Amino acid sequence: MGPPGWRIGAVLLVVKRRLVQVGIVVLVLVLAVAVNVGWRWWHNRPPYGPEVLAASATLQFASYQEASAALRPVNAPWPDAGDQLMLGRVSWRPPPHPQKRGVFWIVVLDKRSHLKANVLAVRSWREDAVGLGSDGGLKRAVDRYPWLQGAAGHEVNGSWWVDGNCVMVSASDAAPVVFAVLFPAAARVVRRREQAMPTAPVALADLLIALVNIGPDGQVYWAQRLRG
Repeated sequence: MGPPGWRIGAVLLVVKRRLVQVGIVVLVLVLAVAVNVGWRWWHNRPPYGPEVLAASATLQFASYQEASAALRPVNAPWPDAGDQLMLGRVSWRPPPHPQKRGVFWIVVLDKRSHLKANVLAVRSWREDAVGLGSDGGLKRAVDRYPWLQGAAGHEVNGSWWVDGNCVMVSASDAAPVVFAVLFPAAARVVRRREQAMPTAPVALADLLIALVNIGPDGQVYWAQRLRG
C-alpha cells in the first residue's frame, strides 16, 4: 500500500477522467440538439413568404352558363333547385425562385359553421398542376392558424371525417386558378355529423378563402387569408 498522497492522487485522477468523460457526453448531446434544432429550422423555413406572391381572391355568384364559360373546357357542376353556385378566382405572381415539390391549397370555408365548402371544378392554364382533394398537412395548418378551423375536416366520436374538396396547386406558375363551389339546398342534404357541409342559402360575407403553402414533407410554411 502506497503513501496517503499517492492514493489521493489516484482518486483525483479517476475523478478527473470521469469528469472528462461526462463533459464529452454532454458536449455530444448539446451538439446533437443544436444540429437537430438547426435542421428543423432549415427544413421548416419557407422558401419565400406570402408577400412575394401578392395573392388575391375574388368570389361571386354565377349561373351554370357563366361558370361553364369560365371553366371551359372543364365541366361546371349543375345546380339543382335551391342550390347556389359560386365562381372563385385566385391569382398571384410567380416567385423568382420557385420551391421544389411544395404545394398550395386553396380553401373555402363557411365562417358561420367552420365547415369546408365543396369545390367541384377547377381550371388553370396548367391543367397538370391543379386538382381537388384534401391533405393531412391542412390539419397541421389548422393547429397553427385557428382561423382555418374546419379546413381539414372535423372530429366525430373520436374519428376524423373529411368532407368537401380543396383546390391543390402543385406549381407556383399555375395562377390564375378558377374554381366552382356548389352549396346544395339545405332541404336536400341529409343532416349527419359525419358528412357535414355548408348549405344554401349562403352569403358572400359568410365565406373565407385562404391560400396555404405546404412543403414536400408536409411541413406548413404559411397560410394567408385572402378574403373573408
